[in-house]
Amino acid sequence: MKTKLTFLFTLVCLITFGQSKIVSEEILIHNDSIELPGTLTYTKENTPLIIWVHGSGNIDRNGNQGTLIKANYIKQFRDSINKHHIAFFSFDKRTSNPNNIKFLKKILFYDLVTDVKKVIAHFKTDNRFPEIVLIGHSQGSLIAMLASEKIDKYISLAGPAKSIDNTLIQQITKQAPFLGDITKSHIKELKETGVIKDVNPMLLSLFNKINQPFLANWMQYNPSEEIKKLTIPILIIGGTKDIQIKEEAADILHKANEKSTLVIVKNMNHVLKNITVDADNMKSYYSAAYALSSQLIATIVAFMNN
Repeated sequence: MKTKLTFLFTLVCLITFGQSKIVSEEILIHNDSIELPGTLTYTKENTPLIIWVHGSGNIDRNGNQGTLIKANYIKQFRDSINKHHIAFFSFDKRTSNPNNIKFLKKILFYDLVTDVKKVIAHFKTDNRFPEIVLIGHSQGSLIAMLASEKIDKYISLAGPAKSIDNTLIQQITKQAPFLGDITKSHIKELKETGVIKDVNPMLLSLFNKINQPFLANWMQYNPSEEIKKLTIPILIIGGTKDIQIKEEAADILHKANEKSTLVIVKNMNHVLKNITVDADNMKSYYSAAYALSSQLIATIVAFMNN
């Protein structure tokens, strides 16, 4: 069909919001030594729960990265979706929590999948939320696919359709054509041997030694193949103002699993803001002043209520 969260502590507070009260709980979930602190918000029990799965980078539960990226888009999403009596949980990605630094030296891509599985397992024992839905944003789209065995619905939000090796080759070749063949050679060596011995200095930030195991593990998974394995209801969303993941990727994912529903959101960029002036696109990454796409919220609410 096509249309163009182990408890360590719980802090519960009630926030008056219109005629509804938002219950907010701070929850700490463990994946072995990894700490995944997050926030659960809801207006009432016996409602569906959305669990947010992050994109790449050291993103916190609100959609910010350190002192630089301050889009606050996950917090904006939380506030918007709670108005529709849908519960929401997001957590600090393992790479954004300073308490995890000593455990991150040998991180693999699939470790991010096991984090999400721990979160799902926690809420599967919580009878307040009979339905669990994963939203995977950007890189999290693939992570959520791989973690989706025990959930009820899946949403891909600005998710890539190609494996990361093909994506890297395409992006680097476009930005610096003279590095295209070198990138292909490095990726071939990494896939065949698990290591790149001599990295071109211009590609060192991407293929440095500490990143190589993570990338090699990530390259094993192709979103367009993994989505074929899903039998639960699927919603795939792209945005016309997304300069990181083009809207065509959403169409490719939809064609890979034609039982999915595809929606392209007009004027939505990668951090889910409504952008009418192109000059505001990148500015919205660094400011919470830009409004979230209202069409995005309406689309997700309709899917949740279907």
